[in-house]
Order: sequence, then structure tokens, then C-alpha cells
Amino acid sequence: MRLFVGLGNPGRDYAGHRHNVGYMAVDRIAADHGFGPWRRKFQGQIAEGVLAGEKVLLLKPETFMNRSGQSVAEAVRFHKLALDRLTVFHDELDLAFGKVKVKVGGGHAGNNGVRSVAQHMTPDFQRVRIGIDHPGHKDRVTGHVLGNFAKAQQPMLDQLLDAIAFAAPKLAQGDAPGFMTAVALKCPPPRPEKNKSESEADKDGI
Repeated sequence: MRLFVGLGNPGRDYAGHRHNVGYMAVDRIAADHGFGPWRRKFQGQIAEGVLAGEKVLLLKPETFMNRSGQSVAEAVRFHKLALDRLTVFHDELDLAFGKVKVKVGGGHAGNNGVRSVAQHMTPDFQRVRIGIDHPGHKDRVTGHVLGNFAKAQQPMLDQLLDAIAFAAPKLAQGDAPGFMTAVALKCPPPRPEKNKSESEADKDGI
């Protein structure tokens, strides 16, 4: 089994926020690949299905972002999963909107959901980083991530979520490079990545 976790905040008030793009990604995977209905477990919502012949459990923690690790650690312990079976989908300030990258380990880049998962387990898990742009100054970060995607970005966002769902079987097969290639081919990023270091993003603390 593999565990795909989408980070976000529960409730209608947060549903369209940039910070909830992890939720959006696993929702699209569930819808496009015929996963079972969402149900409550592990302090969150789970859905089960199969990707590329591999059983996959989707999890949306409902502990709010800064306590996401409680839910993730509970699911990992219950299923006795090795760390290489965990993938976390989350928003990434340090990537341009429309860009997706996969990495294992590293810092939290200011994302409190990633920080919480690392604190409850270890930082050495796989992350699917979904770019949401940086607003340009740290004082504007909170309003940016806790705001909805712009209306003009909606078509691109929908295309990107489709691409992530389309490529998800590659992740289930353990093929992260293949996943990124499939996403890029199906949904090319609209513009180059911004030149901003992760160390700068770490200071933003969302």
C-alpha cells in the first residue's frame, strides 16, 4: 500500500485557498481514478483505490494545517508503512504557479503542514510541491496563501490538477521522474520559476 496525503485546512471557508491545493490534488486523483467514497478515519478523510495495480490510500488531515502530522503519523503507524510509501502533496511558495516538483526530505520552506509531518515522523518523506507563486514580500504571505486562486488562474489550475491525477500512477509505481515528466507534458508551466531561495521561504512560516 501507498499513502498519498493532501495537506489543507478543513471547511468551506478554506476550500478554494492556495494553501488547500494539496486537498485539491488528492480530490482530483480520487475522482479521476474511481476511488471509493471519502470516510472519516485517522483524524481526517480517507478514500481507497488502486493506481497502476498498487493499492493507494488517500488522506486529507482535518486537524488544520499546523497539526497535520498527527493525522499522517496515525495512518502510517496503523498500516505499518515504510517511509518510502508516503507521499505528501502541498502548496509551495518557492515555485511558480503551475510548476510541480517532487523531492525527498529537505526543509519545510515555511509550510507548517510539512513542518508538522516532519516533527511527528522524520523529514525524509517524499513531497509533491505544487507551486502557488510568492507574493513578493513576507508581510503579504499569509494573505496570499489564505486567499483563493485568482479567477484568471482557474483554467490553469484545473489543467494542472488534471495533469497531477493523470500522472499519479507513476508515483504509485515509485517513478517520481516519470510523474514530473508526465505532468510537464500534459500541463507545461506558464512561466519560468522565480529566483528565490528556500532559505528565504523558510522565514515566511505558514
